[in-house]
Amino acid sequence: MKIATRTKTRFDESFLKHCFAPSLWAVILLTYRWFLPLTAPENYVEAVARFLSIAFTIIISWLFIKLTNILDDFVFDKFAIDTKDNLKARKIRTQLSVLKRIIIVIILIVAIGTMLMSFEKVRQLGGAILASAGIIGIVVGIAAQKTIGTFIAGLQIAFSQPIRIDDVVIVENEWGRIEEITLTYVVVKIWDLRRLIVPITYFIEKPFQNWTRVTADILGTVFIYVDYTVPIEEIRKHLHTILKDSKLWDEKVCVLQVTNTTEKTIELRALMSANDASTAWGLRCYVREKLIEFIRDNYPQSLPRFRASVEKTENP
Repeated sequence: MKIATRTKTRFDESFLKHCFAPSLWAVILLTYRWFLPLTAPENYVEAVARFLSIAFTIIISWLFIKLTNILDDFVFDKFAIDTKDNLKARKIRTQLSVLKRIIIVIILIVAIGTMLMSFEKVRQLGGAILASAGIIGIVVGIAAQKTIGTFIAGLQIAFSQPIRIDDVVIVENEWGRIEEITLTYVVVKIWDLRRLIVPITYFIEKPFQNWTRVTADILGTVFIYVDYTVPIEEIRKHLHTILKDSKLWDEKVCVLQVTNTTEKTIELRALMSANDASTAWGLRCYVREKLIEFIRDNYPQSLPRFRASVEKTENP
């Protein structure tokens, strides 16, 4: 392990971390298999050899599954998602997440089939099954229709990518980030740290919002309700000052508009831009607070007010 840490690449470290144990067991089993005729009684050679064959299949399957973790390490090192421009990294990680699970399922199916076929009776049963494969295929297809649909949905997610790892989405009226994508479900990390578990077919069959499908940039809005006497141009200038003083603003969009009026107030909409949804939320809260302070301290007469006219009338 010390020698591996001195090399320039991390492949050897990753290999030792994930594959050392299965590789060691594979070597031990092979060595024992070679010396089996010399060590085991003749009556038990066939039974022990079959046991070793099954054990070796399990070890090799374990090794292949661990090899997918090496690919994980390589991709996670090369494509980090804790950067601003992480669209390509999220795309590749999403594909890897789904494909890795598909590969593991295939490895397990092949391993189980190989172990079963080592028994003569199972091989005979396999021949009978192949002879009636048409009827059985129809029955299995009907029974596994939902499972097959889920599997196909996973492939669609991997390649068409309506969602990616770390995408900001709104699902079932909940705001969160895609934390994990499996073959059957997706884990959405809600803003308050709850986890929403959603079937993977949901993202193929139902509409949802993806705020980072193309880019993480997003516009934020703040609504302020004030009296008709408010000096709009002064508010507009101060909005720009507020944004200039904030590190959360990306210096792209700064707009103040009158978007509605009622009999009592006017509605001001402050529009601003940020690099991502989380930053935009913080910026909106900051701007809302500063605008309220500015109007309260400088134009208190322009805060929303209720006007009434009271007249004294003489009793008849």
